Amino acid sequence: MKILKRLVLIGFLFASITAFALEIDKLDLPDLGDSAGTLISPAEEKQYGEAFFRSLHTQVEINQDNEISQYIQTIGEKLVANSDMPSYPFHFFVVMDNNINAFAGPGGYIGVNSGLILMTDAESELASVMAHEIAHVTQRHLYRSYEASSRLSIPMMAATLGAILLGSQSPQAGQAAIMAIQAGSVQFQINFTREHEEEADRVGMQTLSASTFDPRAMPTFFERLQQSTRYVGQNVPEFLRTHPVTASRISDSRGRADNYPYRQYPDSLTYQLVKTKLQVLLAGENDNLRAILQTRLTQGLPEQRTVAKYGLGLLTLKMQNFVEAEAIFQALNKEFPEQPHYATSLARTALESHNFKLALQRYQKLAAQFPNNDAIKLEYVGALLKSGEPKIAKTLLLTLSPKMQKLPLYFEQLAKVYGDLNQPAESHRYLADYYFAMGDTQQAILQIRLAQQIRGISSQMVAILRDKLTLFITTQQQEKSN
Repeated sequence: MKILKRLVLIGFLFASITAFALEIDKLDLPDLGDSAGTLISPAEEKQYGEAFFRSLHTQVEINQDNEISQYIQTIGEKLVANSDMPSYPFHFFVVMDNNINAFAGPGGYIGVNSGLILMTDAESELASVMAHEIAHVTQRHLYRSYEASSRLSIPMMAATLGAILLGSQSPQAGQAAIMAIQAGSVQFQINFTREHEEEADRVGMQTLSASTFDPRAMPTFFERLQQSTRYVGQNVPEFLRTHPVTASRISDSRGRADNYPYRQYPDSLTYQLVKTKLQVLLAGENDNLRAILQTRLTQGLPEQRTVAKYGLGLLTLKMQNFVEAEAIFQALNKEFPEQPHYATSLARTALESHNFKLALQRYQKLAAQFPNNDAIKLEYVGALLKSGEPKIAKTLLLTLSPKMQKLPLYFEQLAKVYGDLNQPAESHRYLADYYFAMGDTQQAILQIRLAQQIRGISSQMVAILRDKLTLFITTQQQEKSN
C-alpha cells in the first residue's frame, strides 16, 4: 500500500505525459533542497519505475518497432555511460505521438515523443534533450519534487491524479477539473523548479560533450523550439509547458556551450534512417509523403538521397506494394551490404508477402552477420513463429539481452512460442506477464487462473502461478484503493 500511495504522488509529478499541463505562471515552485538521497530506497525506485512504465502503456502508445527502440536505447546508453551515474539502470523508449515532448519518470524511465525526434535537425539536438532528462534523474530532481508534494493529503492527491487522468482523455475537461481544485486554495506543482532546469542544462551539457555530441545543439534546439511556437497561443508544446524555455536560459546555455572547442559533429546514418522510418509510420493518407520522398531523391548529398530511397521503400512496403519494395531494398542492400536496416527491410518484405522460406533464409543470414543485434533477433523470432519453427524461436529468444527480456514484446513472443509447442500453462503464464507489463492487471489475473485450471502441471509451475497471482491481485487491490 505504501508503494502504491507514493506512486500516486510520483505519477502526479510526471503528468507531462498527458495531453495538457497547467500554465507556467500559475505554479508555485519553491527551491526544494536535497534530502532525496535518503527519501526512497533503490528497491522502491525500481518498483516505482516498473509501475510507472506499466501505467504508461494504458495512457499512451509506446513504440513497438524494434529498430527504433534499439536506436533510442543505444543513444541513451551512450549518454548514461558519461553521466554522473553510469551504472544506473536507465530505460529509454519512444512515445508515438506528434506532440513535442520528453519526460523523465521514476526508476530512470525516460520517454521521448516521436514528434520531438522529428523536429530535431541534428542527432546532437536529440541527444541534448535526452541528456537533459538524464540529468533530472541523476540530480534526484524527481524525488526532491516528490518530497514537496508528499506533504499534500492523499485525498487531494487522488483528486488531482483523477483530474490528470481525465485530462489524458479530454484536455479541456482535465484542465477544468484541476482549475476547480485550485479554486479550493490547494497548492501543488508538476514542473521542475527553475533551479532544477538550469542544473539539468548544465549537467546535461557536460554529459553531451563527454559523449561526443555537440554542446551547442542544446541552446540551438531550445531556441528554435521557442521561435517556432511564438505565435501558437494556448497550443504550447508539452515540452515547453513542463520545461519552460526563457531567453535568459537559452543565453546561459549558449554561454556554457561556447566554452567547449568547436568541431563538426556529423549525424549517424541510423539517426537519419530512424527519423525517416518514423515519418513513414506516422504518415496519414493525405500527407503526400511519397511525393516528398521522390523529390528528395534528387536533392542533397548522396547519403541523404539514399535515406530518401529507404523511406520510399518503407512507404511502398506499408502500402503492400511488395514488388516495388523488393526492388528498392535489393538495390540498397547490394550497394550497402553492411547496413542492417536495408537488409532487414528486404527480409521483412519477404515475410510480409508470405514468402516465409525466403524470409527465413534472409533472417538467418542477418542473424549470423549481426549476432548482437536484438532488433534483428526479434524480427527473426516472428518469422520463425509464422513458419512453424517455435523451438528455434524459443532458443533465439533466450539469447536476447537482459533488458530486452523485461519488455512486453518478449513475454508476448514467449507466450506464442509455448502455445505453438502445446504447453498451454507456460503460454498463459507468459501472456499474464505480457498483460501485467502492459498495465492490464485484470487480464493478467485471468491468464493465471486459466493456467491453474490445466491438469498435470508440475509442482514448480503451481508455485510460480500462485506467487504471480498473489502479486497481481495485491497490485490490483492497491490500484483500486488509490
